[in-house]
Amino acid sequence: MKTIQAYRFALDLTPGQERDVLAHAGAARVAHNWALAKVKAVMDQRTAERSYGVPDDLLTPSLSWSLAGLRKAWNQAKVDVAPWWGEVSKEAFNTGLDALARGLKNWADFRPGKRAGRPVGFPRFTSRRRTTPSVRFTTGAIRVEPDRMHVVLPRLGRLKLHESARKLARRLDNDTARIMSATVRRDGGRWHVSFTVEVERTERAPDRPESVVGVDVGIKHLAVLSTGELVDNPRHLVTAQQRMRALGRALSRKTGPDRRTGRRASKRWERAAARLGRAHGRVVNLRRDGLHKLTTRLAREHGTVVVEDLNVTGMLANRKLARHIADAGFAEIRRQLAYKTGWNGGRLLLADRWYPSSKTCSGCGTVKAKLALSEREFTCEACGLVIDRGRNAALNLAALAAEFDTAGSGPVAARGADQKTRVRGQVAVKREPGTTPLGQTGTVPPQGRTIDRVLTKRTER
Repeated sequence: MKTIQAYRFALDLTPGQERDVLAHAGAARVAHNWALAKVKAVMDQRTAERSYGVPDDLLTPSLSWSLAGLRKAWNQAKVDVAPWWGEVSKEAFNTGLDALARGLKNWADFRPGKRAGRPVGFPRFTSRRRTTPSVRFTTGAIRVEPDRMHVVLPRLGRLKLHESARKLARRLDNDTARIMSATVRRDGGRWHVSFTVEVERTERAPDRPESVVGVDVGIKHLAVLSTGELVDNPRHLVTAQQRMRALGRALSRKTGPDRRTGRRASKRWERAAARLGRAHGRVVNLRRDGLHKLTTRLAREHGTVVVEDLNVTGMLANRKLARHIADAGFAEIRRQLAYKTGWNGGRLLLADRWYPSSKTCSGCGTVKAKLALSEREFTCEACGLVIDRGRNAALNLAALAAEFDTAGSGPVAARGADQKTRVRGQVAVKREPGTTPLGQTGTVPPQGRTIDRVLTKRTER
């Protein structure tokens, strides 16, 4: 099985190497801003000409927004725009032009409705102080040295790694991986190199192929499994909040940059900003490490993992819980499970976001009309079941897998929301209480979607 995978390693750069990387990142920014200014100038000129009544065939020729078109225009003007262009790799300019081409395409696709998701605005100019330095190499000498502690990149030469690249080197030595690109980027005050690799992965099977686990994510517990396991929420951001507030106050007392007057930041401000950035970077690394360990364990142990398709963006509108929700990383858990279950031979099922997993009794199937967020225990008035709220939701999610397997064999009993969803959504009918023996999870209708197919119950309107 071939897949695209990233390997990320920290770098230990010398002052000279860091200046070279920053020069490449600056070249990417120059190419991006020049091409964006060119695109805007052509668009404004054509708009003005149309307002004067100039026919379309006599308008100023349009500039292609593709990477090839932008690169052609840059090559024609680079001698005048950047006389120093030969001092850096051509991949630096290609990095900025590629970012602009993708930004323009996303904006153009969003306007007529071809692109779903969040609104996409027109690309903006990048700033040296507000943009994360980054450069991407796709051609040239890109390799890992035999000692596995150094990498070689075009024009940058031999760079020392902070950690061993043995995992990637083993695959390269066995001809089971091919490096497609390498990106050097500064995150949290440290430089990293990320290799995009085409990997030939062996077919694997989970430790328990027939095992089904429902995962209910939350704030009190990061995840509650249908097996009864409770995964604690480490709350890394809350733990580091006191130190980050102190660093933020110290930063505010320094002389920072002022765009209105052109004042540059003082050295003390830059050092204070670097300390605050490292504190944020540590929180990010701790969160990433914990989520990877959790999702890897779930994907390797269980054949089927069922999670909810949560509207995380809508949940962040609650300003009292937004910080804790963002710190937990609900969307990241789902994203990692999506590809890790495929790597390990399992499957991931997504319950529809309108499926009332917390309001439904896992014993008899009764659906409560309301369930306050403060109610941490679910009490069923029909069968008398008293169970933890998260465990109840996880059991209902696990039951979706059984319903999915039997969905094609005939009609199934319906359980779900008792109210209409959005216009293009589905309408589910509440299941009658008392139709499932106490202690069993029963069946749940196919009211969700998976990575492989959509699990829905449609009704005639």
